[in-house]
Amino acid sequence: MGNIYSAQNIAAYFIYELNEKGAFINSHSLQRLLAVVDKLWYKTFGHSAFKEDTASFSESNYYVKDIYETYEEFGNQHLTLPAKEWHLEYGQFQLVQRTYGVPVFTSKEALIVNSVLNKFCKISLKIAS
Repeated sequence: MGNIYSAQNIAAYFIYELNEKGAFINSHSLQRLLAVVDKLWYKTFGHSAFKEDTASFSESNYYVKDIYETYEEFGNQHLTLPAKEWHLEYGQFQLVQRTYGVPVFTSKEALIVNSVLNKFCKISLKIAS
């Protein structure tokens, strides 16, 4: 059985990894990546990968509402950093704003996420050339 993560954390993983590879990522492509991950996750583990609610009107119109609302202001611009969250550390009295963290995947989960990432990079390279 696979873990259930926040879509924000998996989105952060994609943004960091694709920026490291020099690939373009915007809010629309982020939603498509999350859709593929969720589909494969469901096939493999029998449940969604995300805590958040998702909606799908068709395969091309899948979205995670929280991700949509967070990144809609960027439109088609390249995303260089993940969104930020407010965090209160234990024993502290001041909220700190920090980027969403990257989840620690199990080996099977990492295989799914990285296969989606690699396929996305290959498709992006074909389109660019």
